[in-house]
Amino acid sequence: MPTQRISPETPQHDLLGSAHATPSEIHRLFIALIPDATMCEQLARAADALKVSHPTLHARWIRAVRYHATLHFLGDQPMLRPDVVAAVTAAIDKVRCAPFTWTLDYATSFHGRQPPCVLRSTQVPEALQQGWEYLHRALTLAGQGAHLERRFTPHVTLAYSRGVMINNVPIEPITWRVDTLALIHSVVGQPDYQILGRWPL
Repeated sequence: MPTQRISPETPQHDLLGSAHATPSEIHRLFIALIPDATMCEQLARAADALKVSHPTLHARWIRAVRYHATLHFLGDQPMLRPDVVAAVTAAIDKVRCAPFTWTLDYATSFHGRQPPCVLRSTQVPEALQQGWEYLHRALTLAGQGAHLERRFTPHVTLAYSRGVMINNVPIEPITWRVDTLALIHSVVGQPDYQILGRWPL
């Protein structure tokens, strides 16, 4: 899988531009599917429709530029570790996936302190499940399996509720032509994330 990524010789920086994390920071790594601008607009329209249809759903809504579908969460660290980034990058490079179509057709909530409001699909594409399994195997073999989930629940998070939950609400179907995978670094509490590498499917 060809990739565009930062050079391993380049010092890793946090989102404030510092090459060294402070002890209070939590640095998070994850692998995700990234929608293009057109798809982000469609997801944002679905979020707007939910705001109208569920006025009691008081929530912290995610900005459209941050929409993604997480495949694998790789853990929290007090700093961004170049050795982990290199190992994960090498693992992703070994995986071969083809583009596929994924149709999101209902909204629901997951349980939690701030229940996530998410979009899901009635039918999960086989290519999506296989891609998750291939990555799981490659990451485990690369020694990066400590934080991997054993099960996969494909979704796109739109918001974090302040208590109210929704249950399997149909939406106007959104068809996503999935063609980009990314390794993402975020600092908990910061508004933006950093894409460390992109892989076209």
